[in-house]
Amino acid sequence: MDKKHLLIVDDDERIRTLLERFLVEKNYRVTIASNSKKARSLVEMIIFDLAIVDVMMPGEDGLSLTKYLTSTQLMPILLLSARVETSQRILGLEMGADDYLAKPFEPRELLLRVEAILKRSSNNENNNSSRKVFIGKLAYDKLRGELWEGNDRIPLTSAEIKLLYLLSDKINSVVSRDELVNSISQIPDNANKPQHKLRSIDVQIKRLRKKLEQDPKLPRYLKTVRGQGYILQPD
Repeated sequence: MDKKHLLIVDDDERIRTLLERFLVEKNYRVTIASNSKKARSLVEMIIFDLAIVDVMMPGEDGLSLTKYLTSTQLMPILLLSARVETSQRILGLEMGADDYLAKPFEPRELLLRVEAILKRSSNNENNNSSRKVFIGKLAYDKLRGELWEGNDRIPLTSAEIKLLYLLSDKINSVVSRDELVNSISQIPDNANKPQHKLRSIDVQIKRLRKKLEQDPKLPRYLKTVRGQGYILQPD
C-alpha cells in the first residue's frame, strides 16, 4: 500500500523537524514548508493526503492558507495553534479545516488525530460509487484530484483540479462560466464577474483540454456550449 503523503506547514523549525521525524517513523511520507507561500507552491506540484497547518505564521497566516487550500484542493486539513479560544477554533473549522489541535501537544495525540481524519476520508472515498470518471483512455479520481493514463499520472494545477472536479460532478450537464469563476475565485454567486475572470476560465479550459483531448481543437469530451458554458461528456 502506498504511504500517505502529509504536508506540514509551520514557521517553527523545531516543530517541523520533530513532526517530520516522528511521522516518517510512523510510515508516512512527509513534505515540509516553512510558510504559506512555499505551501502554495508545493500543492501546485504534489497531491497530498492531508495538510497539518500552523495558524500563527508570519506573512499569510494558517487560516488564510486553509481557506485557499479548501477552495483549490481536496485534501483534509489539521490546524495547529497556540491560541485555544473557542472563537479561534470555530473560525478554523469555518475555513474548512477538519480538526484543530492546540499547542503544546503530544506527538501521539497528533498521530491519532491524523489517523482519524484519514480514516474518515477513506470511508468517504469507499462510499462514493461515482468516485472515478473515465474520459477516453484517462481515469479521473474525483476525491484525490488525480488524472491518470494507465500507470502514469498527468500533472494538474490546483485550478485544473477544481475545474475538473466541478465538471465531473455535473457530467453531461452544462456548467456556466459564472459557476466556474465562483469555484476558482471564490466570488459570491450574486456578484458581477469581472471580464478578466471570465476570460481566465476560458484559458484554463483550453489548457485542460490539452490534457484530456487527443485533438484539443476538436474536443470530444470537454465541449463548449455557446452562450452557456462548458460540459464534460465522458464515454
